[in-house]
Parts: sequence; C-alpha cells; structure tokens
Amino acid sequence: MSLDLVSPDLAPAPAASGAARSAPLSPNALRSIVRELAEQPDRWLPRVRLAAEDRWYERLERSEEHEIWLISWLPGQSTGFHDHGGSRGAFMVTLGELEELSLGGPGQGLLIRRLTSGTARAFGPEYLHDVRNTGGGPAVTIHAYSPPLESMSRYELRAEGLVRTALEGPEQW
Repeated sequence: MSLDLVSPDLAPAPAASGAARSAPLSPNALRSIVRELAEQPDRWLPRVRLAAEDRWYERLERSEEHEIWLISWLPGQSTGFHDHGGSRGAFMVTLGELEELSLGGPGQGLLIRRLTSGTARAFGPEYLHDVRNTGGGPAVTIHAYSPPLESMSRYELRAEGLVRTALEGPEQW
C-alpha cells in the first residue's frame, strides 16, 4: 500500500489578513514552552476534565505569537489524521501515554510512536499525524502552536494514501 498524500479539491486555508503577524516560533521554542508549563502542574492540573464522548480541551493562553491548549484523553479517543493549517507545533504527554501515527519518508510507510509521560514532540508547518489513546487509562497533554491555529484539515487513510476530507475553522473545535 502506498502512503502518499492525496489532496482533493479542498483549497488550503488563506493566510490571516489584517495586521502583519510576528514571525512564528520554531518547533524547538514551542517544545520548550510545553516542557516549562508541564513542570508547573499547579497551573494546569486543576483545570483538567474528562469527557466520555470526545477528547476534552481548553485553550490556556493565546497571543499573536502562539497559543497553548490542554487536552485530556480517555482510552479509545483520538484526533484522526489532521494537519495544523500551516502552524508549527509541539505537545507533551504529562500524564498517561498515547500513540502517534504519522507518515515516514519515501519507502518508510506508516510510523507508530509510543509516547509515554514526559515525552515531547515538535513539528513543522507541514506535519500530519493522528494521536490516540490506546492505553488503559486517561492521558493529559499540553500543546503549543505558532502562529495560533486558524484552520485544520482532516484526512482519511485510504488505499491510495491520506486523502483530505474536510477543512475546519475554529468554529468546529
């Protein structure tokens, strides 16, 4: 099975208009932000909630430069394959463990990473992945994006590869 990216007629999200944005933070800078916040559980742990129907999430901070989200995951919950609308990002597992699926380079196929508590991942603006809780207990993650998310595309894994199926804006989150 080929795991190429196939994009049907869904236009990419337009860049934000209006005032000029500051330069996006690097993935490594975002990884530092999530690590620093993870080391301060008094700032986020009391806010965590669990939701049976879907992942629970709350935006903790938003500036012109970046935003930070807190997400909880019950067993079986996942994001499905998605991108971040051109934003760079990083996330850290603070409690529990998750699994991340992504595409490797040519000839590598599907990559599966086990992400245990304390693991941080950072990625560039073109990154696509699926994050899921395949474990037996809840998990909590902290995410940072730069620039703040304006859109996300959803994808399905099909025989011909990843196919973009939807373009979402903040009103769908």
